[in-house]
Amino acid sequence: MPATQRRAVVIGAGPNGLAAAIVLAQAGLRVEVFEAQPQPGGGARTLPLTLPGFLHDFGSAVHPMALASPFFSSLPLREYGLEWVQPAAPLAHPLDDGTAVMLEHNLAEAEAALGEDGRQWRRLLGPFAERWNELAPEVLRPVSFLPRHPLLLARLGLLGFPSASAIAHIWFRNPRTKALFAGLAAHSLLSLEEPLSSAFGIMLGATAHAVGWPIPRGGAQSITNALCAHLAALGGTVHTSRPVEDLASVGTFDIAMCDVTPRQLLRIADERFSARYRRQLERYRYGPGVFKVDYALSTPLPWKAAECRRAATVHVGGTLEELVVSEDAMRHGRPAERPFVLLSQPTLFDPSRAPEGKHIAWAYCHVPNGSTFDMLPRIEAQIERFAPGFCDCVLERRVFSPAALEAMDANLIGGDIGGGLANLPQFLFRPTMRYYATSARDIYICSSSTPPGGGVHGMCGYNAAKLALQRI
Repeated sequence: MPATQRRAVVIGAGPNGLAAAIVLAQAGLRVEVFEAQPQPGGGARTLPLTLPGFLHDFGSAVHPMALASPFFSSLPLREYGLEWVQPAAPLAHPLDDGTAVMLEHNLAEAEAALGEDGRQWRRLLGPFAERWNELAPEVLRPVSFLPRHPLLLARLGLLGFPSASAIAHIWFRNPRTKALFAGLAAHSLLSLEEPLSSAFGIMLGATAHAVGWPIPRGGAQSITNALCAHLAALGGTVHTSRPVEDLASVGTFDIAMCDVTPRQLLRIADERFSARYRRQLERYRYGPGVFKVDYALSTPLPWKAAECRRAATVHVGGTLEELVVSEDAMRHGRPAERPFVLLSQPTLFDPSRAPEGKHIAWAYCHVPNGSTFDMLPRIEAQIERFAPGFCDCVLERRVFSPAALEAMDANLIGGDIGGGLANLPQFLFRPTMRYYATSARDIYICSSSTPPGGGVHGMCGYNAAKLALQRI
């Protein structure tokens, strides 16, 4: 059958669903995307969550992986209005002495700024940052037994498999550098004493030096809008406010790409799968959740360390030892007393997202999946610790518990923003050893529950759509 006579349906208009749709449309298929929410984007939406004129990112706000994505980089997204803004520094990590450890974009500047640990920092991250264009296609796909750059991947495996705590103690002397690396690794939602947690720290540190940690002007919705516009130019269609409860309801298709997690996939297509595949999906493990707060502010955050204003991303939590305790509590089902808080302050670099002179910020911490504990007082106590007077700047706040996040995006099961636990089995094979394929030959899963996992990079959708095209 000619490609133009084949029909593809995509369930979910998040970055991965849109990436899959674009790949299929590029191949000449007739593509329709069905999105449950009134606005496409999933975790890449920008919404008026607090006061009029304040535009907040529902999910991710800072997007190193979007800029570093081999697939997104191949698309003419700039032609559709996507503009990247690079903060002066990718990351700030304040400490109790009133200073902050800064992660500089330029690797040589980072080496100088980190003093006695600078040379070690460069030895650890330099090989990956300097060869990012070779590394990215290797790590943003399923594990391959025939990699193009085996020595580079072997180095990443040796350094990425141990715990972040172990790597920090082995490689660095200064507590400041250890804290900086721990904050990077804590994005994993693993305990910092678990295997593989260091891999997340290394990869995020490498992207900071390779491409920076940019923000899209106008918010994450700018990424989604550009993807939707490019898809439309290829003849694809996005239907919003169209939840799919049963895959049969979208009509006949040659390919169905599902930007959903295993739980939703079972709900909408259970009868199409073999009993064995259903059991495999039922065993899939979701990861910890997050508790998130969006703020409308009268002024920028009053950091004790003024250099924190050089970064759109701030890691709030103190020392390596404190971060270990925080993330260990979360992984063992307890709310952390002093949580590690990830904070974004985009209007320091993109004032278009708030009324003149005003600002926005969001902050979240990791919590057990589905937690109902109110983390707001603990989050704000941590911010006040490093930015005294912060609460006096708050004009309005919008609080999202794990359940509230899931209500806004059904993929965020129990507040899990990573599409599933990133332990070793699910790091290697997610959601099953089939990766994107299912037991039904015309149905594929393309969400962050597939390789390479969470992040706004579109590579889950790209990889899944490429596989589907090969098989038809």
